[in-house]
Amino acid sequence: MARSGLYKSDVQKARDALIAQGINPSVDAVRVALGNTGSKTTIHKYLKELEAEDGGVGGQRTSISEALQDLVQRLAARLEDEAQERIAAAEVASEAKAVELAALLQAAQKENAQQRAHVLELETALQEQAAALAASHSDHQRESTMRLVAEQKVTDLQQRLAENEAHRESLEEKHQHARQALEHYRQSVKEQREADIRRHEQQIQQMQAELRLALQTISIKQDELTRLNQEGAKLVSELSHTKQNLYEQLTQVRKLEQKVDSLQSLQVRASDTERQLVGKIAETVLLTEQLNNTNDQIAPIKAQVRELELLLAQANAKVQAQEQIGEQLRAYLDKIAATSTAPEVGK
Repeated sequence: MARSGLYKSDVQKARDALIAQGINPSVDAVRVALGNTGSKTTIHKYLKELEAEDGGVGGQRTSISEALQDLVQRLAARLEDEAQERIAAAEVASEAKAVELAALLQAAQKENAQQRAHVLELETALQEQAAALAASHSDHQRESTMRLVAEQKVTDLQQRLAENEAHRESLEEKHQHARQALEHYRQSVKEQREADIRRHEQQIQQMQAELRLALQTISIKQDELTRLNQEGAKLVSELSHTKQNLYEQLTQVRKLEQKVDSLQSLQVRASDTERQLVGKIAETVLLTEQLNNTNDQIAPIKAQVRELELLLAQANAKVQAQEQIGEQLRAYLDKIAATSTAPEVGK
Protein backbone atom coordinates (compact mmCIF):
# COMPACT_ATOMS: atom_id res chain seq x y z
CA MET A 1 0.00 0.00 0.00
CA ALA A 2 1.56 3.36 -1.13
CA ARG A 3 2.50 5.75 1.60
CA SER A 4 0.61 8.98 1.43
CA GLY A 5 3.02 11.80 0.41
CA LEU A 6 5.70 9.56 -1.27
CA TYR A 7 7.16 11.48 -4.19
CA LYS A 8 9.47 10.60 -7.04
CA SER A 9 12.11 12.99 -5.74
CA ASP A 10 12.20 11.04 -2.44
CA VAL A 11 12.88 7.80 -4.33
CA GLN A 12 15.52 9.56 -6.41
CA LYS A 13 17.31 10.89 -3.31
CA ALA A 14 17.28 7.46 -1.67
CA ARG A 15 18.61 5.80 -4.87
CA ASP A 16 21.40 8.38 -5.30
CA ALA A 17 22.40 7.97 -1.63
CA LEU A 18 22.64 4.17 -2.10
CA ILE A 19 24.69 4.54 -5.31
CA ALA A 20 26.99 6.97 -3.52
CA GLN A 21 27.49 4.36 -0.81
CA GLY A 22 28.20 1.67 -3.41
CA ILE A 23 24.99 -0.21 -2.69
CA ASN A 24 22.75 -1.57 -5.44
CA PRO A 25 19.61 0.59 -5.40
CA SER A 26 17.12 -2.25 -5.41
CA VAL A 27 13.50 -1.78 -4.48
CA ASP A 28 14.06 -3.24 -0.99
CA ALA A 29 17.19 -1.14 -0.43
CA VAL A 30 15.39 2.03 -1.51
CA ARG A 31 12.44 1.15 0.68
CA VAL A 32 14.76 0.59 3.64
CA ALA A 33 16.46 3.92 2.91
CA LEU A 34 13.03 5.55 2.91
CA GLY A 35 12.39 4.17 6.38
CA ASN A 36 10.37 1.10 5.26
CA THR A 37 7.66 3.36 3.94
CA GLY A 38 5.98 3.44 0.58
CA SER A 39 4.73 0.75 -1.71
CA LYS A 40 7.31 -1.42 -3.50
CA THR A 41 5.30 -1.12 -6.71
CA THR A 42 5.43 2.66 -6.51
CA ILE A 43 9.13 2.60 -5.68
CA HIS A 44 9.76 0.18 -8.59
CA LYS A 45 7.77 2.46 -10.93
CA TYR A 46 9.70 5.53 -9.86
CA LEU A 47 13.01 3.64 -10.24
CA LYS A 48 12.04 2.59 -13.80
CA GLU A 49 11.17 6.16 -14.66
CA LEU A 50 14.48 7.38 -13.25
CA GLU A 51 16.38 4.72 -15.24
CA ALA A 52 14.52 5.74 -18.37
CA GLU A 53 15.36 9.34 -17.76
CA ASP A 54 19.00 8.49 -17.14
CA GLY A 55 19.15 6.32 -20.31
CA GLY A 56 20.40 3.34 -18.35
CA VAL A 57 22.94 3.15 -15.64
CA GLY A 58 26.31 4.19 -17.15
CA GLY A 59 24.87 3.29 -20.63
CA GLN A 60 25.68 -0.32 -19.88
CA ARG A 61 23.39 -3.06 -20.92
CA THR A 62 21.59 -4.83 -18.24
CA SER A 63 22.73 -8.38 -17.78
CA ILE A 64 20.33 -11.36 -17.73
CA SER A 65 20.88 -11.93 -14.04
CA GLU A 66 20.12 -8.36 -13.28
CA ALA A 67 17.05 -8.60 -15.53
CA LEU A 68 16.02 -11.74 -13.74
CA GLN A 69 16.75 -10.14 -10.40
CA ASP A 70 14.79 -7.12 -11.45
CA LEU A 71 11.93 -9.37 -12.58
CA VAL A 72 12.03 -11.25 -9.35
CA GLN A 73 12.05 -8.01 -7.42
CA ARG A 74 9.10 -6.75 -9.44
CA LEU A 75 7.24 -9.98 -8.89
CA ALA A 76 8.08 -9.84 -5.21
CA ALA A 77 6.97 -6.21 -5.14
CA ARG A 78 3.80 -7.21 -6.97
CA LEU A 79 3.18 -10.03 -4.54
CA GLU A 80 3.93 -7.73 -1.66
CA ASP A 81 1.55 -5.11 -3.08
CA GLU A 82 -1.16 -7.73 -3.46
CA ALA A 83 -0.41 -8.93 0.03
CA GLN A 84 -0.53 -5.34 1.29
CA GLU A 85 -3.83 -4.80 -0.55
CA ARG A 86 -5.23 -7.98 1.00
CA ILE A 87 -3.87 -6.94 4.36
CA ALA A 88 -5.43 -3.47 3.87
CA ALA A 89 -8.72 -5.04 2.86
CA ALA A 90 -8.43 -7.36 5.82
CA GLU A 91 -7.59 -4.38 8.03
CA VAL A 92 -10.58 -2.46 6.63
CA ALA A 93 -12.82 -5.47 7.20
CA SER A 94 -11.22 -5.96 10.60
CA GLU A 95 -11.72 -2.29 11.44
CA ALA A 96 -15.35 -2.47 10.25
CA LYS A 97 -15.76 -5.67 12.24
CA ALA A 98 -14.04 -3.98 15.20
CA VAL A 99 -16.37 -0.97 14.85
CA GLU A 100 -19.33 -3.30 14.62
CA LEU A 101 -18.04 -5.31 17.57
CA ALA A 102 -17.36 -2.07 19.45
CA ALA A 103 -20.90 -0.94 18.71
CA LEU A 104 -22.20 -4.33 19.76
CA LEU A 105 -19.96 -4.19 22.85
CA GLN A 106 -21.18 -0.69 23.64
CA ALA A 107 -24.77 -1.81 23.12
CA ALA A 108 -24.08 -4.89 25.24
CA GLN A 109 -22.43 -2.71 27.91
CA LYS A 110 -25.37 -0.31 27.78
CA GLU A 111 -27.82 -3.18 27.99
CA ASN A 112 -25.65 -4.68 30.76
CA ALA A 113 -25.76 -1.32 32.60
CA GLN A 114 -29.54 -1.23 32.11
CA GLN A 115 -29.77 -4.80 33.31
CA ARG A 116 -27.59 -3.95 36.32
CA ALA A 117 -29.79 -0.89 37.05
CA HIS A 118 -32.85 -3.10 36.67
CA VAL A 119 -31.22 -5.69 38.94
CA LEU A 120 -30.45 -2.92 41.46
CA GLU A 121 -34.05 -1.74 41.20
CA LEU A 122 -35.26 -5.31 41.66
CA GLU A 123 -32.90 -5.75 44.63
CA THR A 124 -34.13 -2.43 46.11
CA ALA A 125 -37.74 -3.46 45.49
CA LEU A 126 -36.96 -6.87 46.99
CA GLN A 127 -35.45 -5.21 50.06
CA GLU A 128 -38.45 -2.90 50.30
CA GLN A 129 -40.77 -5.87 49.93
CA ALA A 130 -38.79 -7.73 52.59
CA ALA A 131 -38.96 -4.69 54.89
CA ALA A 132 -42.67 -4.30 54.14
CA LEU A 133 -43.16 -8.00 54.77
CA ALA A 134 -41.30 -7.73 58.08
CA ALA A 135 -43.33 -4.62 58.99
CA SER A 136 -46.53 -6.39 57.94
CA HIS A 137 -45.55 -9.41 60.00
CA SER A 138 -44.80 -7.11 62.94
CA ASP A 139 -48.10 -5.29 62.42
CA HIS A 140 -49.87 -8.63 62.18
CA GLN A 141 -48.32 -9.77 65.44
CA ARG A 142 -49.15 -6.42 67.06
CA GLU A 143 -52.71 -6.56 65.72
CA SER A 144 -53.03 -10.14 66.95
CA THR A 145 -51.84 -9.05 70.37
CA MET A 146 -54.17 -6.05 70.31
CA ARG A 147 -57.02 -8.30 69.18
CA LEU A 148 -56.37 -10.68 72.06
CA VAL A 149 -56.22 -7.73 74.47
CA ALA A 150 -59.42 -6.32 72.94
CA GLU A 151 -61.14 -9.71 73.24
CA GLN A 152 -60.08 -9.87 76.89
CA LYS A 153 -61.36 -6.34 77.41
CA VAL A 154 -64.63 -7.25 75.70
CA THR A 155 -64.94 -10.27 77.96
CA ASP A 156 -64.23 -8.11 81.02
CA LEU A 157 -66.67 -5.46 79.83
CA GLN A 158 -69.33 -8.08 79.20
CA GLN A 159 -68.78 -9.42 82.71
CA ARG A 160 -68.91 -5.89 84.15
CA LEU A 161 -72.00 -5.22 82.05
CA ALA A 162 -73.68 -8.30 83.47
CA GLU A 163 -72.72 -7.21 86.98
CA ASN A 164 -73.97 -3.69 86.30
CA GLU A 165 -77.19 -5.12 84.86
CA ALA A 166 -77.70 -7.20 87.98
CA HIS A 167 -76.87 -4.17 90.14
CA ARG A 168 -79.25 -2.03 88.07
CA GLU A 169 -82.05 -4.58 88.45
CA SER A 170 -81.39 -4.64 92.19
CA LEU A 171 -81.46 -0.83 92.26
CA GLU A 172 -84.65 -0.80 90.19
CA GLU A 173 -86.23 -3.22 92.64
CA LYS A 174 -85.07 -1.07 95.56
CA HIS A 175 -86.23 2.01 93.73
CA GLN A 176 -89.65 0.43 93.16
CA HIS A 177 -89.91 -0.37 96.86
CA ALA A 178 -88.73 3.13 97.68
CA ARG A 179 -91.30 4.66 95.35
CA GLN A 180 -94.05 2.53 96.84
CA ALA A 181 -92.93 3.49 100.34
CA LEU A 182 -92.64 7.12 99.29
CA GLU A 183 -96.10 7.03 97.70
CA HIS A 184 -97.56 5.47 100.82
CA TYR A 185 -95.72 7.99 102.97
CA ARG A 186 -96.83 10.86 100.77
CA GLN A 187 -100.45 9.65 100.88
CA SER A 188 -100.36 9.34 104.65
CA VAL A 189 -98.72 12.77 104.95
CA LYS A 190 -101.35 14.21 102.63
CA GLU A 191 -104.17 12.67 104.66
CA GLN A 192 -102.56 13.82 107.91
CA ARG A 193 -102.05 17.31 106.48
CA GLU A 194 -105.66 17.52 105.27
CA ALA A 195 -106.87 16.34 108.65
CA ASP A 196 -104.64 18.91 110.38
CA ILE A 197 -105.89 21.65 108.07
CA ARG A 198 -109.51 20.71 108.74
CA ARG A 199 -108.85 20.62 112.46
CA HIS A 200 -107.06 23.98 112.29
CA GLU A 201 -109.90 25.50 110.31
CA GLN A 202 -112.38 24.19 112.83
CA GLN A 203 -110.30 25.57 115.68
CA ILE A 204 -110.00 28.94 113.93
CA GLN A 205 -113.74 29.03 113.26
CA GLN A 206 -114.39 28.08 116.88
CA MET A 207 -112.03 30.78 118.12
CA GLN A 208 -113.60 33.32 115.78
CA ALA A 209 -117.04 32.38 117.11
CA GLU A 210 -115.75 32.68 120.66
CA LEU A 211 -114.21 36.03 119.75
CA ARG A 212 -117.50 37.26 118.33
CA LEU A 213 -119.25 36.02 121.43
CA ALA A 214 -116.70 37.84 123.55
CA LEU A 215 -117.20 41.01 121.53
CA GLN A 216 -120.94 40.68 121.92
CA THR A 217 -120.46 40.16 125.61
CA ILE A 218 -118.29 43.26 125.77
CA SER A 219 -120.94 45.22 123.91
CA ILE A 220 -123.57 44.03 126.33
CA LYS A 221 -121.31 44.92 129.19
CA GLN A 222 -120.79 48.38 127.74
CA ASP A 223 -124.56 48.87 127.54
CA GLU A 224 -124.90 47.69 131.10
CA LEU A 225 -122.15 50.12 132.17
CA THR A 226 -124.00 52.98 130.48
CA ARG A 227 -127.17 52.07 132.23
CA LEU A 228 -125.36 51.73 135.54
CA ASN A 229 -123.83 55.21 135.07
CA GLN A 230 -127.33 56.61 134.70
CA GLU A 231 -128.46 54.98 137.95
CA GLY A 232 -126.53 57.32 140.07
CA ALA A 233 -123.67 57.85 142.42
CA LYS A 234 -124.54 54.91 144.60
CA LEU A 235 -123.19 52.59 141.96
CA VAL A 236 -119.92 54.54 141.47
CA SER A 237 -117.81 52.08 143.34
CA GLU A 238 -119.43 49.17 141.51
CA LEU A 239 -119.07 51.05 138.27
CA SER A 240 -115.43 51.73 138.96
CA HIS A 241 -114.90 48.10 139.67
CA THR A 242 -116.80 47.18 136.53
CA LYS A 243 -114.70 49.61 134.45
CA GLN A 244 -111.59 48.04 135.83
CA ASN A 245 -112.88 44.62 134.83
CA LEU A 246 -113.84 46.00 131.48
CA TYR A 247 -110.36 47.43 130.99
CA GLU A 248 -108.88 44.09 131.85
CA GLN A 249 -111.26 42.38 129.48
CA LEU A 250 -110.31 44.82 126.71
CA THR A 251 -106.66 44.16 127.45
CA GLN A 252 -107.33 40.45 127.33
CA VAL A 253 -109.27 40.93 124.10
CA ARG A 254 -106.33 42.77 122.56
CA LYS A 255 -104.05 40.02 123.71
CA LEU A 256 -106.53 37.56 122.28
CA GLU A 257 -106.50 39.44 118.99
CA GLN A 258 -102.70 39.38 118.99
CA LYS A 259 -102.79 35.65 119.65
CA VAL A 260 -105.34 35.26 116.85
CA ASP A 261 -102.98 37.20 114.56
CA SER A 262 -100.15 34.96 115.71
CA LEU A 263 -102.34 31.94 115.02
CA GLN A 264 -103.12 33.27 111.54
CA SER A 265 -99.41 33.87 110.99
CA LEU A 266 -98.78 30.31 112.08
CA GLN A 267 -101.48 29.21 109.68
CA VAL A 268 -99.74 31.13 106.87
CA ARG A 269 -96.48 29.54 107.87
CA ALA A 270 -98.17 26.16 107.87
CA SER A 271 -99.45 26.90 104.37
CA ASP A 272 -95.92 27.90 103.29
CA THR A 273 -94.57 24.76 104.89
CA GLU A 274 -97.24 22.78 103.08
CA ARG A 275 -96.24 24.36 99.75
CA GLN A 276 -92.57 23.70 100.49
CA LEU A 277 -93.48 20.14 101.39
CA VAL A 278 -95.36 19.73 98.09
CA GLY A 279 -92.38 21.22 96.21
CA LYS A 280 -89.98 18.93 98.02
CA ILE A 281 -92.23 15.95 97.26
CA ALA A 282 -92.25 16.96 93.57
CA GLU A 283 -88.46 17.28 93.64
CA THR A 284 -88.26 13.89 95.33
CA VAL A 285 -90.45 12.34 92.63
CA LEU A 286 -88.25 13.96 89.95
CA LEU A 287 -85.13 12.67 91.65
CA THR A 288 -86.58 9.18 91.93
CA GLU A 289 -87.43 9.24 88.22
CA GLN A 290 -83.84 10.28 87.43
CA LEU A 291 -82.59 7.26 89.38
CA ASN A 292 -83.14 5.13 86.25
CA ASN A 293 -80.32 7.02 84.46
CA THR A 294 -77.68 6.97 87.20
CA ASN A 295 -76.78 4.94 90.23
CA ASP A 296 -75.18 7.79 92.12
CA GLN A 297 -78.42 9.68 92.90
CA ILE A 298 -79.65 7.31 95.64
CA ALA A 299 -77.79 9.24 98.33
CA PRO A 300 -79.35 12.62 97.33
CA ILE A 301 -82.80 11.00 97.29
CA LYS A 302 -82.24 9.64 100.77
CA ALA A 303 -81.12 13.10 101.80
CA GLN A 304 -84.30 14.56 100.30
CA VAL A 305 -86.38 11.92 102.11
CA ARG A 306 -84.61 12.78 105.36
CA GLU A 307 -85.22 16.46 104.65
CA LEU A 308 -88.90 15.72 104.01
CA GLU A 309 -89.05 13.75 107.23
CA LEU A 310 -87.44 16.70 109.02
CA LEU A 311 -89.92 19.12 107.43
CA LEU A 312 -92.77 16.80 108.38
CA ALA A 313 -91.48 16.65 111.97
CA GLN A 314 -91.26 20.45 111.97
CA ALA A 315 -94.80 20.68 110.59
CA ASN A 316 -96.03 18.25 113.26
CA ALA A 317 -94.25 20.32 115.91
CA LYS A 318 -95.90 23.48 114.55
CA VAL A 319 -99.28 21.74 114.53
CA GLN A 320 -98.77 20.67 118.14
CA ALA A 321 -97.72 24.22 119.01
CA GLN A 322 -100.85 25.53 117.27
CA GLU A 323 -102.97 23.02 119.19
CA GLN A 324 -101.37 24.16 122.45
CA ILE A 325 -102.00 27.80 121.50
CA GLY A 326 -105.63 26.89 120.65
CA GLU A 327 -106.02 25.17 124.01
CA GLN A 328 -104.52 28.19 125.76
CA LEU A 329 -106.82 30.48 123.76
CA ARG A 330 -109.88 28.41 124.66
CA ALA A 331 -108.85 28.44 128.31
CA TYR A 332 -108.36 32.18 128.10
CA LEU A 333 -111.76 32.66 126.47
CA ASP A 334 -113.33 30.50 129.16
CA LYS A 335 -111.65 32.71 131.73
CA ILE A 336 -112.97 35.84 129.98
CA ALA A 337 -116.44 34.34 129.86
CA ALA A 338 -116.25 33.51 133.59
CA THR A 339 -115.03 37.02 134.35
CA SER A 340 -117.83 38.53 132.25
CA THR A 341 -120.51 36.60 134.11
CA ALA A 342 -119.17 37.71 137.50
CA PRO A 343 -120.73 41.27 137.45
CA GLU A 344 -124.10 39.88 136.48
CA VAL A 345 -124.01 37.61 139.48
CA GLY A 346 -123.22 40.64 141.69
CA LYS A 347 -126.05 42.56 140.15
